Amino acid sequence: MLQGTLDMLVLQILTLGRMHGWGITQRIEQISESVLRVNQGSLYPALYRLEEAGWIASEWDATENNRQAKFYSLTAKGKKQLATERESWERLAGAVGRILDAEV
Repeated sequence: MLQGTLDMLVLQILTLGRMHGWGITQRIEQISESVLRVNQGSLYPALYRLEEAGWIASEWDATENNRQAKFYSLTAKGKKQLATERESWERLAGAVGRILDAEV
């Protein structure tokens, strides 16, 4: 993944509601039709980074299996950051698309 893409994807997934780490990875894989897979070694540092930035918040709660897990949710600051990152991503994707479509 391009640098910063994982952060944007996590923020976007959390617009669906609060989730624990495993749920986030499962939703990314499910929505991307298994094209994108996030390993735990990448996800948890990203979650820590996002929480430190104030873009997500966390709290401990019980999972559907009655196990304790940290659940993450998007903050108002995170929603603003997601909008900024989406705009940058769309500009980048458009530029790459124009280059790929260019006649050489």
